[in-house]
Amino acid sequence: MALPTLCPSCRELVGGDGLCGACWAKLSPIEAPYCERLGIPFAYDPGPGVLSMEAISDPPAYHRARAAVRYDDVARTMVHALKYGDRLDLAPAMGRWMARAGRSLLDGADALVPVPLHWRRLWARRFNQSMLLAQSIARESGIPVADGALKRVKATAQQVGLSQSERALNVQGAFRVPPDTKAEVAGRRLVLVDDVLTSGATTDACARALLRAGAGNVDVVVFARVVDAIRAPI
Repeated sequence: MALPTLCPSCRELVGGDGLCGACWAKLSPIEAPYCERLGIPFAYDPGPGVLSMEAISDPPAYHRARAAVRYDDVARTMVHALKYGDRLDLAPAMGRWMARAGRSLLDGADALVPVPLHWRRLWARRFNQSMLLAQSIARESGIPVADGALKRVKATAQQVGLSQSERALNVQGAFRVPPDTKAEVAGRRLVLVDDVLTSGATTDACARALLRAGAGNVDVVVFARVVDAIRAPI
């Protein structure tokens, strides 16, 4: 508490939470036009309702996904600082940006569901960054967090370095809705919350578990998503 707050990217002093002005300018917000299903940005505006090639060829279990920013160098630094560097002070600002990006998904939602950690990883890390982001979004939106609605029942390996098919196999059967929380899920509109969307394997596995338990609809809001290149719609 006695130390000044530093920008996680350049280490300059900052007056509030989040980034300094220079690093803020380097972030790449994801704005329309983008795929209505996956939130992948388009190179030009094709009109309302147009889907990306990824959404058509391999549609996910969840309905829609939105991300605040592209997963570039600054966004990666923020995510790593929150997750591995104990920069819990970043969660409020990141959550505010996520609430803004996912405004259309949050409208009418019943609950926020953070992507859970296995208890062993939670014990080692001491906190779940997805829970911190969900709590921040809850403060902005007034939507409650359904803590415990989803459990990670399998201690999976880290997804970093795995191919898309390996990521999907790694999280297969890893998530489950406990019997005593099915009432929090059945028939409800839920929004999954996570820090980064890469291949979508983890959020897809979570969405499948929630839908199997009777969820009426599952959307996804993340802080950053990996965007390979500017995609043209089809």
